[in-house]
Amino acid sequence: RSKQGRRVRHLSDMRKEDCFYLGKIVSKYSFKGEVLAKLDTDDPEIYQNMESVFVSLGNNLIPFFIDRCRLHKSALLRLDFEEVKDEAAAERILGAELYLPLQLLPPLSGNKFYYHEVIGFTLMDKAHGDIGVITAINDSASQVLFEAKKGEKELLIPLNDDIINQVDRENKTIHVSTPEGLVDLYLE
Repeated sequence: RSKQGRRVRHLSDMRKEDCFYLGKIVSKYSFKGEVLAKLDTDDPEIYQNMESVFVSLGNNLIPFFIDRCRLHKSALLRLDFEEVKDEAAAERILGAELYLPLQLLPPLSGNKFYYHEVIGFTLMDKAHGDIGVITAINDSASQVLFEAKKGEKELLIPLNDDIINQVDRENKTIHVSTPEGLVDLYLE
């Protein structure tokens, strides 16, 4: 198992901020320790041949290696972990969240983007030009917001398809058309 030891060490310094939330273990599946996970994705099939996944236990992300992993009734992933071979072991990871490294996300193109990838992009407004650099994306309320900083001022811009004209990855810029009067509130 020396090869595995090396693999685990290499993976064990993963931090949650370097990962994306994949889903959650929702139930035990068989007496052999298999579990079912509900995935937070529109394309669960792209995750059915994973070799490993991070399981959030306590405050740590622990790498778990997978013997078999396949879709179950289209939306659930049936996982057979190397280290989980009985019901007691499966019980211990029930309810745990699953994470994968950000670099495993399928790349998006065009005007679709992952929130984490546009931090640091400049917002260019059609009427006002440069209205600041995106510092965060706030999705805690019902309306998702770009948080941007322009000099000392902070702007909150609603993030929806209507205002986004173009995502220019090469120049780290998002071209937007903000609702009339909104930017003036912040920059006057």
